[in-house]
Amino acid sequence: MSKLKIAVIGAGSISEAHLTAYSVHPEVELIAICDLNETRAQEKAERYGAGTTYTNYMELLQNPEIEAVSICTWNHMHAKIAIAALEAGKHVLCEKPLCKTVEEALNVQKAVHDSGKVLQVGYVRRYGTNVQTLRKFVDAGQLGEIYYAKASCLRRLGNPGGWFSDSERSGGGPLIDLGVHVIDLCWYLMGKPKVKSVSGNTYRKLGNRAHIDNLSYYKAADFNAEHNDVEDLANALIRFDNGASLMVDVSFTLHARKDELAVKLYGDKGGAEIEPELQIISEQQNTIINITPQIDHPSFQFQPGFNAEIAHFVDCCRGRTETLCPVEDGVEMIKILTAIYQSAAEGKEIQF
Repeated sequence: MSKLKIAVIGAGSISEAHLTAYSVHPEVELIAICDLNETRAQEKAERYGAGTTYTNYMELLQNPEIEAVSICTWNHMHAKIAIAALEAGKHVLCEKPLCKTVEEALNVQKAVHDSGKVLQVGYVRRYGTNVQTLRKFVDAGQLGEIYYAKASCLRRLGNPGGWFSDSERSGGGPLIDLGVHVIDLCWYLMGKPKVKSVSGNTYRKLGNRAHIDNLSYYKAADFNAEHNDVEDLANALIRFDNGASLMVDVSFTLHARKDELAVKLYGDKGGAEIEPELQIISEQQNTIINITPQIDHPSFQFQPGFNAEIAHFVDCCRGRTETLCPVEDGVEMIKILTAIYQSAAEGKEIQF
């Protein structure tokens, strides 16, 4: 079988995870890399063996040799590029979030259905060993009805700046960057119930805190301490049509002692902690039991997660399976995220 011919659009930091995963996949040939920064595109192409570089994604999409693309651009370009790629007959792996607005999400969904091509949304944490292990317990009914979930992804200092802190390009701050992951993780394991209502809050109190010394954190390539118009912190209560609920809080910066990542599920037969490491809680012989699965990676592993995500994408492009992260999931998540922002702006609950 000939190799699947892939191109990557956007050569920023997240593209490294995609390019690394493609480079180790035996069925993939990396054909091209596109970036507005020609030097960066060429550097990545040389490092990962891509034969061609582009600075215009429309020119790339006209290349008939390319069968599938990864979209690793700023958020505000996701929908536009995804639709163009689908219309050009390419399969698409689109980094999260799918886009910025519900209208854009629905347009992408229509393009997927019209094209018949694969679109996979980049909810990479679904592919973690801890999540896939827990999924088997959930599917077997060992947690029973999952009626409540709780997720926190709190950074004490971690506003990457650059496009991350420019709402025009990003669509928001920690909610759309970090919250999308932990909300999706809970929603996926809860059985993907339809959202019924959302009540949210956002806060801009601390800014990017570029004055802080002696504590390092990731900064975007285009970091600019003068520009920051996204929230520091967001929290929300999300209600679903089956009666279940989800509480979430996420931050880029917060007066906290340390960073915190915690994702928990509660069912009527058992509970589970996904992060910081997989634990399952049950009852046996009238005694509460903590179960620690013996797996190599009880927490999400960054590059192995992307390797698994892209291996799945290749299988989908080959027609061997259906995508674990279809466009419909991207649409529902954008409904939730935009409703949280709307609720915060209007000071009221948003009903669906």
